[in-house]
Amino acid sequence: MAPPRITVLGSLNIDLVAYVPHHPAPGETMTADSVAVSPGGKGANQAVACAKLSRSRPSPSPFQPSSTPSTSSSPEEEENETAHISMLGAVGADTYGALLRTNLSAHGVDVSGVSVRDGLKTGMALIVVDQPSGQNRIILSPEANHALLPDEADALLGLKGEEKADLLIMQLEIPLPTVLRALEAAREAGVAVLLNPAPAQTLPRSAYDGLAHLVGRGGFLGKGVRNVIVTLGGRGVFYMSGDGGGVVKKELVEAEKARVVDTTAAGDTFVGQYALEVVMAGRNGGEFDIEEAVRKANRAAAKTVERAGAQDSIPWRDELV
Repeated sequence: MAPPRITVLGSLNIDLVAYVPHHPAPGETMTADSVAVSPGGKGANQAVACAKLSRSRPSPSPFQPSSTPSTSSSPEEEENETAHISMLGAVGADTYGALLRTNLSAHGVDVSGVSVRDGLKTGMALIVVDQPSGQNRIILSPEANHALLPDEADALLGLKGEEKADLLIMQLEIPLPTVLRALEAAREAGVAVLLNPAPAQTLPRSAYDGLAHLVGRGGFLGKGVRNVIVTLGGRGVFYMSGDGGGVVKKELVEAEKARVVDTTAAGDTFVGQYALEVVMAGRNGGEFDIEEAVRKANRAAAKTVERAGAQDSIPWRDELV
């Protein structure tokens, strides 16, 4: 049986990360302890999280990887994966865009849906990490990410046929009209959606109708969301689950103990592990256990904050055993 399919529609950014003794005050100039350039973007981070957490670490190879990204998994990768992950988005026709596509492919993500837009720059995030606490501050420049227009959503998603997704994951780093059209298309095709509404912005009431999973905000069960998860950093994770008639189950799950180095991509790792629990429950014919999904996602996110970086900090499946 083919593995379940997760499609991620979202942003791809290159991250410029500065590690500093403390976040600078207004008007303050300071010297960073170090600076890193790495692949990022909430959409790409969540795709990599799904891919890495659905696979064991690849065996070391004596050969250098190709600079041209593969658009599909190799037979060896497909045998190892518990879910097939596809990324949909846009990058600029520049070296950063090539780096992002290559890195996604290297982690087992299908990048055939990542378009290269001539004349546009790849999205960029400027990240400042306070080393003592590991907390970050982020400034986004969307660039090619905002070239994803609503009239492209249906063609991009491919929500029919053998390659129909079991779960669609989205965030809000691409144009909101595109997200809303994708929500509508998924609803029409009967595809469950996990929405991570970040960066926060006001959504129309219709966005919550029939939404299967909302990660990041609370209080929306009454608006039609079936499962609501609110990540609270060091305080843990609060979840609520309903059946359309009200709250059936809710709980605050304590945070995992971790030595915090960098919180970048912790939330994206949480989404990736939670998404895998959703599709595996559906594929195995069992009932989705939201409590267990939250606890596993919490453990994965805790592992991420103990490492520096975004996609590099996300653990592989066998690192959580």
